[in-house]
Amino acid sequence: MSDTSPSPENADFDAMTRDIAEVPAVEVIVTVAVNLMSAAAVKLGLTEEGDKYKDLDEARKLVSALAGLLDASATEISSFHAAPLRDGLKSLQLAFREASIVADEPGQGPGEKYTGPVYG
Repeated sequence: MSDTSPSPENADFDAMTRDIAEVPAVEVIVTVAVNLMSAAAVKLGLTEEGDKYKDLDEARKLVSALAGLLDASATEISSFHAAPLRDGLKSLQLAFREASIVADEPGQGPGEKYTGPVYG
C-alpha cells in the first residue's frame, strides 16, 4: 500500500513553481543581471573586503556572462531596465581594465565582443 499524500518536499517545490510562474520575465532577467553584477564587483575587489575575494579570472567570466545576457535581452526588457544595467556593465568593464596588470587589447576585454570596445 503506497502513501499518496503530498510530502513536504513536493509541497515546497509546488509552491516555488507557482511563485516563479507569477514573476514577469523582465524581473527574472533583471534579478539575474544584478546578481551577476554583484558577484563581478566582489571578484573585482570592489567591496569593503577589497582584495580578499579578488579573482580577475572569475570576474572576467561574470562580466562576459552579464554582457551576453544584456545583449540578448536588451530589446526584451525595454530601455527603462536595460540602460542602468548597461551603465553598470560598463563600470565593471572599466574596473576590470583598471585592475588588470596586463591590459586587454581594445575589444578583447570581458564582454566586449557583445558591447564593442570600452574606453574610460
